[in-house]
Order: sequence, then C-alpha cells, then structure tokens
Amino acid sequence: MNEQRKIELKKYSLEAKKQIIIGTNCAKSGHPGGSLSCTEILTYLYFDKMNIDPKNPDKADRDRLVLSKGHAAPALYGVLAVRGFFPVEEIKQLRKPYAMLQGHPDKKHIPGVDMSSGSLGQGISAAAGMALSAKHFGDDYRVYAIIGDGESEEGQVWEAAMFAAHKRLNNLTVFADLNNLQIDGTLDEVNSPLPLDKKFEAFNWNVIVIDGHDFDQIEAAVAAAEKCTDKPTAIIANTVKGKDVSFMENQVNWHGAGPNDEQAAEALAELDERIAAL
Repeated sequence: MNEQRKIELKKYSLEAKKQIIIGTNCAKSGHPGGSLSCTEILTYLYFDKMNIDPKNPDKADRDRLVLSKGHAAPALYGVLAVRGFFPVEEIKQLRKPYAMLQGHPDKKHIPGVDMSSGSLGQGISAAAGMALSAKHFGDDYRVYAIIGDGESEEGQVWEAAMFAAHKRLNNLTVFADLNNLQIDGTLDEVNSPLPLDKKFEAFNWNVIVIDGHDFDQIEAAVAAAEKCTDKPTAIIANTVKGKDVSFMENQVNWHGAGPNDEQAAEALAELDERIAAL
C-alpha cells in the first residue's frame, strides 16, 4: 500500500474515531474502548476492500460484514457514516429512543448493516451461514466477521469454527480483535480464551497474526485469505483497547462507559491533532 493511501485511510479511521467519541458522549453510555480497537479493520474493509455501494447498501452481490462483537457498534456506525451510508449527524442520536442508531447494530433500520448482532457468539455463526449460502448459490461475494477476544469464550464461536472448516468456507474471513481486555478485567483475570491462533489452527483454519492497527498488515492478511482455497481464515489482530485516545488506551474502565463533556473534548482535541499531523 502506498504512503498516500495509508494516510488517507488513517484520516478516515481517525474521523470515525471522532464519531465514536461524539456518539458515546451524547448517549452518556456505550462501548468506546472496544470500538476504538477495531476501527482500522473496519476502515480498511469499507474504504479499500469490500464490494459495497453506500447508495445501494442492499445490492445482491455486495460483500458482507458481520460485527459479531456488536457492542462495538459505535465503530461500525462511525465508519459507515464517514463512508456515506447515512449522515454523520445521526451519530449524535446514538442510543436515544426511536433513533436509528441503537446500542447494537440493527439490520432492519441501518443502511450498511448486514446482521443485527449483540448476543455474543452468534455473529460468527451468521457469517458462516452467509458464506455457505454464497457457495450454495454460486455467488462470489466474500464474508467478513469481527469477533472479540472476550467473546471467544463463548462456545458458539467454536461450534461455528468447526462448521466453517468442515464446509471449507474459504470465502469467510474472521478478524479476532485481540485487545486483551474485556468487560471488567484482563483476559487472564476473567476467563482467558488464549491462545486464539492455536485454537483456530486446531479447528483447521488458515491463521494469520497481525498488528490490527497497521494498514499494510491488514491488507496483506486479507490478500492472503483470498488466496487460501480450502479453508476459512482467522486473522488474529493484536490491538489496543481505546487506541488513539491516550487516556482510554489499555484502560478496562472504558469498556462500557461514555465520556463526559470534558473527557470528550479532550479526546476530540487529541484526535484532531493526530489528523493534523498526518
């Protein structure tokens, strides 16, 4: 990836991260930490890789994305808004009664959302079903899913992994957002699912380990997944919870709390500085 494109993608991701802060501040709730950790992955997919059209979000041949860690909806909303699926002003209505953007993705009401998610473990199963459907009907779209590391403690994740490998769903790519923090502590403190790479390998997946904030590594991993012809791919993305907002980075208390006005102003100023420095 050339340097100019990386700068462009970084700007898009930082703009999306600003929307994460704005939305969770307006809502006074939400999940900014785990949203900030997966924003680069979503940015690369929606701005550079996936066959999608903001003006025709339900087109039949589009690539699909399932945010299995549905509580990170602010990241998906931020990327979709910056990409042009709906006005960025909608972000300020996050989680408000009768607003389009609720606490978890809603396929019925939000352009660009391919699955209503939030019940942890279910998204990867739905993604496997979408990939199987493409195989069955001879469609060439690809399916991407993003799962959380804490979510990977759910047994359904591994049932889906077994199923996808058995069906040789090479059109399925799953990103595991490995930020090492979950609802109220580190993975080791709560119930560690590690090592994720070895577990997916044991389920007969193609496994790639990357820095989940590095666009070159994300691009190379997705390209390698496309070249794998006989099994699904798991991309283990090492990330930082709260990435690019210094006082949120690696702090578990930002898993599920919205910033107050002062904190939001500080975060937005820092993100603006990062944009200006590019």
